[in-house]
Amino acid sequence: MRRLARFLLGILGKLTISGEHHIPDQGPVIVVANHFSILDVAAMVALVDHPMEFLGGHHLVDAPFYLKWLPKLWGFYEVHRGSVSRDAMHASVAILEQKGFLVIFPEGGSWAQVLRHARPGTAFLVDKTEAKLLPVGLSGFFELFPTLRQGERPDLDIKIGSAFGPLRAEGRGKEKRRQLDKHGHTIMEAIARLLPPHERGVYSDNPDIREAAQEAAVYPYHNLHETGI
Repeated sequence: MRRLARFLLGILGKLTISGEHHIPDQGPVIVVANHFSILDVAAMVALVDHPMEFLGGHHLVDAPFYLKWLPKLWGFYEVHRGSVSRDAMHASVAILEQKGFLVIFPEGGSWAQVLRHARPGTAFLVDKTEAKLLPVGLSGFFELFPTLRQGERPDLDIKIGSAFGPLRAEGRGKEKRRQLDKHGHTIMEAIARLLPPHERGVYSDNPDIREAAQEAAVYPYHNLHETGI
Protein backbone atom coordinates (compact mmCIF):
# COMPACT_ATOMS: atom_id res chain seq x y z
CA MET A 1 0.00 0.00 0.00
CA ARG A 2 2.90 2.35 0.69
CA ARG A 3 4.35 1.80 -2.78
CA LEU A 4 0.89 2.15 -4.32
CA ALA A 5 0.22 5.40 -2.44
CA ARG A 6 3.51 6.93 -3.63
CA PHE A 7 2.85 5.81 -7.19
CA LEU A 8 -0.72 7.14 -7.37
CA LEU A 9 0.05 10.44 -5.65
CA GLY A 10 3.02 10.89 -7.96
CA ILE A 11 0.87 10.22 -11.04
CA LEU A 12 -2.16 12.29 -10.01
CA GLY A 13 -0.18 15.22 -8.61
CA LYS A 14 3.28 16.72 -8.51
CA LEU A 15 4.43 15.03 -5.30
CA THR A 16 7.35 16.47 -3.37
CA ILE A 17 8.66 14.98 -0.11
CA SER A 18 11.34 16.87 1.81
CA GLY A 19 13.03 16.42 5.18
CA GLU A 20 13.16 12.62 5.15
CA HIS A 21 16.51 12.79 6.93
CA HIS A 22 14.60 13.98 10.02
CA ILE A 23 12.84 10.63 10.43
CA PRO A 24 14.28 8.81 13.49
CA ASP A 25 15.67 5.31 13.02
CA GLN A 26 13.40 3.96 15.72
CA GLY A 27 10.62 4.96 18.07
CA PRO A 28 8.88 5.67 20.22
CA VAL A 29 7.72 8.37 17.80
CA ILE A 30 4.36 10.09 17.43
CA VAL A 31 4.05 11.43 13.89
CA VAL A 32 1.81 14.52 13.94
CA ALA A 33 0.39 16.29 10.88
CA ASN A 34 -2.25 18.79 9.88
CA HIS A 35 -5.52 17.30 8.66
CA PHE A 36 -7.27 19.13 5.82
CA SER A 37 -8.40 16.14 3.72
CA ILE A 38 -9.10 12.40 3.90
CA LEU A 39 -6.23 12.07 1.40
CA ASP A 40 -3.87 13.05 4.23
CA VAL A 41 -4.10 9.39 5.22
CA ALA A 42 -2.69 8.33 1.85
CA ALA A 43 0.08 10.93 2.22
CA MET A 44 1.08 9.54 5.61
CA VAL A 45 0.99 5.97 4.33
CA ALA A 46 3.40 7.04 1.58
CA LEU A 47 5.66 8.88 3.98
CA VAL A 48 7.62 6.55 6.26
CA ASP A 49 9.14 3.13 5.54
CA HIS A 50 8.72 2.08 9.18
CA PRO A 51 5.59 0.13 10.14
CA MET A 52 3.11 2.71 11.39
CA GLU A 53 -0.15 2.59 13.28
CA PHE A 54 -2.87 5.25 13.09
CA LEU A 55 -5.34 6.76 15.51
CA GLY A 56 -8.53 7.99 13.86
CA GLY A 57 -12.15 8.85 14.46
CA HIS A 58 -14.61 5.93 14.61
CA HIS A 59 -17.02 7.81 12.35
CA LEU A 60 -15.25 9.45 9.39
CA VAL A 61 -17.51 12.49 9.41
CA ASP A 62 -15.71 14.60 6.82
CA ALA A 63 -14.73 11.85 4.40
CA PRO A 64 -16.65 11.50 1.11
CA PHE A 65 -18.36 8.12 0.86
CA TYR A 66 -16.12 6.99 -2.01
CA LEU A 67 -12.95 7.38 0.12
CA LYS A 68 -14.07 6.05 3.50
CA TRP A 69 -12.55 2.68 2.63
CA LEU A 70 -9.04 4.12 2.55
CA PRO A 71 -8.25 4.32 6.31
CA LYS A 72 -10.07 1.05 7.00
CA LEU A 73 -8.06 -0.78 4.34
CA TRP A 74 -4.82 0.14 6.11
CA GLY A 75 -6.36 -0.39 9.55
CA PHE A 76 -6.41 2.03 12.47
CA TYR A 77 -7.29 2.29 16.14
CA GLU A 78 -10.67 3.94 16.43
CA VAL A 79 -11.24 6.87 18.77
CA HIS A 80 -14.88 7.32 19.79
CA ARG A 81 -15.68 11.02 19.98
CA GLY A 82 -17.66 12.06 23.03
CA SER A 83 -16.63 9.01 25.05
CA VAL A 84 -13.51 7.51 26.60
CA SER A 85 -11.72 5.29 24.07
CA ARG A 86 -9.73 3.20 26.51
CA ASP A 87 -8.90 0.48 24.00
CA ALA A 88 -7.38 2.98 21.57
CA MET A 89 -5.40 4.66 24.36
CA HIS A 90 -4.08 1.35 25.70
CA ALA A 91 -3.11 0.26 22.18
CA SER A 92 -1.34 3.58 21.55
CA VAL A 93 0.69 3.28 24.75
CA ALA A 94 1.59 -0.33 23.87
CA ILE A 95 2.78 0.69 20.39
CA LEU A 96 5.02 3.41 21.79
CA GLU A 97 6.35 1.18 24.57
CA GLN A 98 7.47 -1.19 21.80
CA LYS A 99 9.36 1.71 20.15
CA GLY A 100 6.81 1.96 17.37
CA PHE A 101 5.57 4.80 15.17
CA LEU A 102 2.08 6.17 15.84
CA VAL A 103 0.37 8.63 13.48
CA ILE A 104 -2.07 11.17 14.92
CA PHE A 105 -3.83 14.15 13.35
CA PRO A 106 -4.01 16.34 16.49
CA GLU A 107 -6.85 18.55 15.23
CA GLY A 108 -9.23 15.59 15.44
CA GLY A 109 -10.87 16.00 12.03
CA SER A 110 -10.58 17.51 8.56
CA TRP A 111 -13.49 19.93 8.62
CA ALA A 112 -11.43 22.97 7.51
CA GLN A 113 -8.43 23.75 5.29
CA VAL A 114 -6.54 25.94 7.75
CA LEU A 115 -4.59 24.91 10.83
CA ARG A 116 -6.59 24.67 14.05
CA HIS A 117 -5.97 23.92 17.71
CA ALA A 118 -4.98 20.44 18.86
CA ARG A 119 -7.36 18.22 20.76
CA PRO A 120 -5.90 17.10 24.13
CA GLY A 121 -5.21 13.46 23.27
CA THR A 122 -1.83 13.91 21.57
CA ALA A 123 -0.28 15.88 24.42
CA PHE A 124 -1.67 13.33 26.88
CA LEU A 125 0.04 10.46 25.04
CA VAL A 126 3.33 12.34 24.76
CA ASP A 127 3.34 13.01 28.49
CA LYS A 128 2.41 9.44 29.34
CA THR A 129 4.92 7.70 27.05
CA GLU A 130 7.79 10.23 26.68
CA ALA A 131 7.74 9.63 22.93
CA LYS A 132 9.41 11.98 20.48
CA LEU A 133 7.27 14.01 18.10
CA LEU A 134 7.84 14.16 14.35
CA PRO A 135 5.94 17.08 12.76
CA VAL A 136 4.71 16.85 9.17
CA GLY A 137 3.11 19.53 7.01
CA LEU A 138 0.73 18.36 4.26
CA SER A 139 -0.27 20.83 1.57
CA GLY A 140 -2.29 20.54 -1.63
CA PHE A 141 -4.09 17.27 -0.94
CA PHE A 142 -7.52 18.81 -0.39
CA GLU A 143 -7.16 20.40 -3.84
CA LEU A 144 -6.32 17.15 -5.63
CA PHE A 145 -9.70 16.20 -7.09
CA PRO A 146 -10.94 19.74 -7.84
CA THR A 147 -7.69 20.48 -9.69
CA LEU A 148 -7.82 17.19 -11.62
CA ARG A 149 -11.35 18.04 -12.77
CA GLN A 150 -9.88 21.19 -14.29
CA GLY A 151 -7.42 19.06 -16.26
CA GLU A 152 -4.36 19.96 -14.16
CA ARG A 153 -2.12 18.14 -11.70
CA PRO A 154 -1.79 19.93 -8.33
CA ASP A 155 1.35 20.42 -6.28
CA LEU A 156 1.35 17.94 -3.39
CA ASP A 157 3.89 18.83 -0.71
CA ILE A 158 4.94 16.73 2.28
CA LYS A 159 7.43 18.49 4.55
CA ILE A 160 8.99 16.68 7.50
CA GLY A 161 10.37 18.75 10.35
CA SER A 162 12.91 17.97 13.03
CA ALA A 163 11.84 15.56 15.75
CA PHE A 164 11.50 17.10 19.20
CA GLY A 165 10.44 16.21 22.71
CA PRO A 166 9.49 14.40 24.78
CA LEU A 167 7.21 16.93 26.46
CA ARG A 168 6.33 16.48 30.12
CA ALA A 169 3.50 18.00 32.13
CA GLU A 170 4.05 18.37 35.86
CA GLY A 171 1.53 18.85 38.63
CA ARG A 172 -2.09 17.80 38.82
CA GLY A 173 -5.57 18.95 37.95
CA LYS A 174 -5.90 22.35 36.31
CA GLU A 175 -2.15 22.98 36.34
CA LYS A 176 -1.42 19.77 34.47
CA ARG A 177 -4.22 20.49 31.99
CA ARG A 178 -2.76 23.96 31.42
CA GLN A 179 0.63 22.43 30.62
CA LEU A 180 -0.93 19.83 28.33
CA ASP A 181 -2.74 22.63 26.46
CA LYS A 182 0.58 24.45 26.15
CA HIS A 183 2.19 21.32 24.71
CA GLY A 184 -0.68 21.09 22.22
CA HIS A 185 0.16 24.58 21.00
CA THR A 186 3.85 23.63 20.77
CA ILE A 187 2.94 20.67 18.56
CA MET A 188 0.74 22.73 16.24
CA GLU A 189 3.32 25.51 15.99
CA ALA A 190 5.87 22.94 14.78
CA ILE A 191 3.41 21.81 12.11
CA ALA A 192 2.58 25.41 11.16
CA ARG A 193 6.22 26.11 10.29
CA LEU A 194 5.98 23.40 7.62
CA LEU A 195 2.90 24.85 5.89
CA PRO A 196 2.46 27.73 3.43
CA PRO A 197 1.69 30.98 5.33
CA HIS A 198 -1.94 31.16 4.13
CA GLU A 199 -2.69 27.68 5.58
CA ARG A 200 -1.32 28.30 9.09
CA GLY A 201 -4.70 29.41 10.40
CA VAL A 202 -4.78 30.23 14.10
CA TYR A 203 -0.97 29.80 14.22
CA SER A 204 -0.27 32.35 11.49
CA ASP A 205 1.98 35.35 12.12
CA ASN A 206 -0.60 37.42 10.24
CA PRO A 207 -3.36 38.69 12.59
CA ASP A 208 -5.87 38.88 9.73
CA ILE A 209 -5.34 35.21 8.90
CA ARG A 210 -5.61 34.28 12.58
CA GLU A 211 -8.86 36.18 12.95
CA ALA A 212 -10.34 34.67 9.78
CA ALA A 213 -9.45 31.18 11.01
CA GLN A 214 -11.15 31.50 14.40
CA GLU A 215 -14.57 30.40 13.18
CA ALA A 216 -13.14 27.44 11.28
CA ALA A 217 -11.13 26.45 14.36
CA VAL A 218 -14.22 25.73 16.46
CA TYR A 219 -14.42 21.98 17.12
CA PRO A 220 -17.69 20.81 15.50
CA TYR A 221 -18.10 17.42 17.18
CA HIS A 222 -18.83 18.32 20.82
CA ASN A 223 -22.35 16.90 20.54
CA LEU A 224 -21.27 13.78 18.66
CA HIS A 225 -21.37 10.80 21.03
CA GLU A 226 -20.04 7.65 19.40
CA THR A 227 -20.50 4.34 21.15
CA GLY A 228 -17.22 2.91 22.37
CA ILE A 229 -15.46 1.26 25.29
